[in-house]
Amino acid sequence: MSVDRWRLIQTAPARGAWNMALDEALLESCERGDSPPVLRLYAWQPPCLSLGYAQPLQDVDLPRLSERGWDLVRRPTGGRAILHTDELTYAVIGPLGHPLLAGPVLESYRRLARALLAALHALGLPAEMNCQEDGHPSPAMANPVCFEAPSAYEIVLQGKKLIGSAQARRRGGVLQHGTLPLYGDLTRIVEVLSFPDERARRTAATRLLQRATTVEMASGRRVTWEMAAQAFAEAFSQTLSIQFEFSEPTISEKRRAEELVRLRYANPDWAKRESAPG
Repeated sequence: MSVDRWRLIQTAPARGAWNMALDEALLESCERGDSPPVLRLYAWQPPCLSLGYAQPLQDVDLPRLSERGWDLVRRPTGGRAILHTDELTYAVIGPLGHPLLAGPVLESYRRLARALLAALHALGLPAEMNCQEDGHPSPAMANPVCFEAPSAYEIVLQGKKLIGSAQARRRGGVLQHGTLPLYGDLTRIVEVLSFPDERARRTAATRLLQRATTVEMASGRRVTWEMAAQAFAEAFSQTLSIQFEFSEPTISEKRRAEELVRLRYANPDWAKRESAPG
């Protein structure tokens, strides 16, 4: 297999609106042919609750979210709510016709999942790929929490979801987001979601711990963001025959991201949106 040249972008922890805006700005660069494909690795500060692009805003308990000082953003990718804290987030961004991204969505998931598995194996985690493809969501998917159940070609460890991923596909490009929870209390997310009563909230927390895990919970040791990022970069390079060039967002990409923060990701009207982005 020939070597594929990509950009590797590692950015400092940032607010949710900026993270989503920068991913979209990089996607636009790839769509225009101004940039080769990108693997971006990043984190969030302060903690941020992100919603899938079509998820109802009513899933969020906004007063509880505000009390904790956490951000809210709507992702351009699908899926359900994720609380971004104590994690590594990855974004794979490239043109729609790229061999790793082309074809059916599940096929591209499967190709990229090979690298995700290799990264986890390098960290000493015997993770596996969830290969169920029946297309039928489990009863858990009625819950607003993303990590309730794995979809096809997501990553599980000891039967529990470890890496969740979602894609946005446009006419010229693909953006795939994914998160690896490193440590911390997974049930924090239920404190800022809407439930009919506190009993339902406690039930959701219990169910989440039965179906999802973090690196520390599964391995008994703390893996830092830097350790995880190194494992991801090396696994993508070796497994998918990618040659990375360490890169920063260009001036034009940063300017476009700033524009997208204003127009979309920090705009309350975007958070209220409950249909696919145009």
